[in-house]
Amino acid sequence: MENNTTLQQQLLEAGVHFGHLRKKWNPKMLPYIYAEKKGIHIIDLNKTVECLQETAIALKNIAKSGKKIMFVGTKKQAKEIVTECAKRINMPFVTERWLGGMLTNFNTVRKSVKKMQSIEKMLNDGSFDSITKKERLQLSRDKDKMEKVLGGIAQLGRVPSALFIIDIGHEHIAMAEAKRLGITTFGMVDTNCDPNKVDFPVPANDDATKSIAIITNYITAAIAEGLAERQAEKAEEEEAEESSENALRFSLEDEAVADGGKKGKTGAPKRRIPSAGGGGRKPAQKK
Repeated sequence: MENNTTLQQQLLEAGVHFGHLRKKWNPKMLPYIYAEKKGIHIIDLNKTVECLQETAIALKNIAKSGKKIMFVGTKKQAKEIVTECAKRINMPFVTERWLGGMLTNFNTVRKSVKKMQSIEKMLNDGSFDSITKKERLQLSRDKDKMEKVLGGIAQLGRVPSALFIIDIGHEHIAMAEAKRLGITTFGMVDTNCDPNKVDFPVPANDDATKSIAIITNYITAAIAEGLAERQAEKAEEEEAEESSENALRFSLEDEAVADGGKKGKTGAPKRRIPSAGGGGRKPAQKK
């Protein structure tokens, strides 16, 4: 309970509770609104804490299972925070512009990423030394343009399992694509958005930098925890596998030693010595 109070205090100081003007509100946000002050809606921080903790647990489990979570925040206030947090936990992110079909037409996007990577490789290994300076400059510019838009998803081999979105209203194309593909969505929802459009809404001010930072960092910490647990489980499994292999090897060695001992005792066949009483072959009798 004390932790919740501390978290609530931090959210309050970051201005997470400030919503939009009443005239801009979405009536579906009513359950998450605490009051109205000077024409501005105030978000209920008790609900924010509940939703934030629920979101953190769900994202932690997704990360623990080894799946990818894409961070989306193309708003000016969110770009830097989202980039920094996603890089910290090695997750894909989109902070420049959401390309239409980034999820629904993923194979084509992957081709563009591969093209960008091949240009980069060729520029670095000197493959373009034979072309003119102007052509090299043009290729370099093309690569920089693609890097800006696709750099965050360069290491993404397949469609992510979840999306964490800053401002679901602003990122409506990403939301629509995720819904079409059945990808789980998590997002910061302000008083001017519909919380039913996202699977895990976090009612919060999605315009203030401090508010975006505190929510995104909290989520990032939960994902990092899930990744650490996955790593620990992997290490334990490897250790258990190694110890069982060692046990099997030792048992086989013991068996081999035991078999060798038995052969030493009983391996050489005993010679039969004929008895004195003429137990051997009888000589043939004369007729």
